[in-house]
Amino acid sequence: MLDASWSELAWLALAVVAAGIVTGLLAGVFGIGGGAVIVPVLFEIFRIFGVPDTVRMQLCIGTSLAVIIPTALRSYRAHRDRGLVIPQVVRIWTVPAVIGVALGSAIAAVAPAAIFKIAFVAIVSVIAAKLLFGGDRWRFSDDLPGRRVMIAYGFVIGLGSSLMGISGGSLATMALTLHGKPIHNAVATSAGIGVPISIAGTLGYIAAGLPHQALLPPLSIGFVSVISLAAIAPISSCVAPLGARLAHALPKRWLEIGFGTYLLLVGLRFVANLVG
Repeated sequence: MLDASWSELAWLALAVVAAGIVTGLLAGVFGIGGGAVIVPVLFEIFRIFGVPDTVRMQLCIGTSLAVIIPTALRSYRAHRDRGLVIPQVVRIWTVPAVIGVALGSAIAAVAPAAIFKIAFVAIVSVIAAKLLFGGDRWRFSDDLPGRRVMIAYGFVIGLGSSLMGISGGSLATMALTLHGKPIHNAVATSAGIGVPISIAGTLGYIAAGLPHQALLPPLSIGFVSVISLAAIAPISSCVAPLGARLAHALPKRWLEIGFGTYLLLVGLRFVANLVG
């Protein structure tokens, strides 16, 4: 596990720092925790350090969720201070989202790694297609649905987030824009639901990884790498408020195109990993 060269370690350290910066910007601009950046970077880091493929993806997801906690919190506060969060949506979604996260964490304890890669690709592809090609044409209604449908949305957002290692921002943003909410309000509200999702997901992945502790690298607590957490979280958390300021300065369509393009590239990255 320690057979990596010093040059590899140097490049990996640089990648971790860059991931922290990009993660913070994404959290602020798009209301997401940046898991779609963290997971691919950690996947390469853990590969070089010899983490078995059977647990590598789960370790990436659990660590990503842990990194997202302070980032999501700072991003939510920055958006809330600007008055764009929809508080009733956060209240309705929190409990079902946490239940969805719990189910995803239980799946992590027994499911093969390919399941998580496939889920990652499928979900980001749908979201990217909506943002890039759907625009305002992809809309179910001009207002939010009833409470039962909203509860179902919360559950799906939590489950999908737990399987992907994200805070739910991308899923929540899509759900809100499908029901007529402006992108800036959707981003701000998504940041809010990301806080309970990331906390519940971290605890779930810690518990799910404890039976696999012998296969995990040093200083891991379940499926959470404490070393990676300590390296990425402070950087991303500090950068998140800057991303929030950028979000409110950018036009709506720029946000949609930027977010959609980014998610499409991430999806292609994992397709290459699945077929490679």
